[in-house]
Amino acid sequence: MTLPLTLLYAPGDRPDVVHKALVSEADVVIVDLEDAVALGRKEYALDATAELLSSPQPLPVHVRINTPHDIEALAELPGLSALRLPKVAYATDIQQIAARAPGIPLYALLESALAIEHAYAIATAHPALSGIALGEADLRADLGVRGAAGLDWPRTRIVVAARAAGLTPPTQSVFPDILDLDGLYESCTHGRAIGFLGRAAIHPRQLPVIERAFRPTPQEIEAAEEIVKAAADDAGALALPDGRFVDAAIVAAAQRTLALARREVS
Repeated sequence: MTLPLTLLYAPGDRPDVVHKALVSEADVVIVDLEDAVALGRKEYALDATAELLSSPQPLPVHVRINTPHDIEALAELPGLSALRLPKVAYATDIQQIAARAPGIPLYALLESALAIEHAYAIATAHPALSGIALGEADLRADLGVRGAAGLDWPRTRIVVAARAAGLTPPTQSVFPDILDLDGLYESCTHGRAIGFLGRAAIHPRQLPVIERAFRPTPQEIEAAEEIVKAAADDAGALALPDGRFVDAAIVAAAQRTLALARREVS
């Protein structure tokens, strides 16, 4: 299974932008029917998205729904790959959507203090749930935090919840300044350090930065290959020629690094 690292948002009421996203370098396109669409254009956005998804698309297309009523218009369309559910706060939110969209992968967006408290319950709510992520703008407002450091505990919380539930690591929330690519890269490397894998973008120029930040470096790949090769000949703990001690946990981490380099889920 190929592991996506870059997810590109496009507003559902802008078919021209959606079509450009579908020929971008993104791994996944997220058509947004929620925050990116003005209230008076919600119905048009849903109709335009349903028309788009009436046929298969060149990239996987997720739709961030606005209300559960959007599901009936989208769930059976051949171009839909998954639904992204905003403002999930309870496990029952997932269970109710799964019942209305059987067979459709679901992704929960946790955007409140209450959702963070229920993170593991949400992550284990239903087999249809494929992942969880933060909605950081709403969460920041709910918590009243000002700096990025104020979100580190919720970020770590959902990383742990996803791992405990057997889900893939969460992707980071969007970085809103599309011109600050250095800031984006720094933010991505911090996210990777605390357990995130991949990131949502709001502009195509952000995609290569995200890709570079989350892919293992040549040095990391070389080190992982050395560890895996050494461990293949020794069933227990061992020391590498440079004196580093290697145990089963370090070998497992090296194997995950190599899987990521191949863009495989591990």
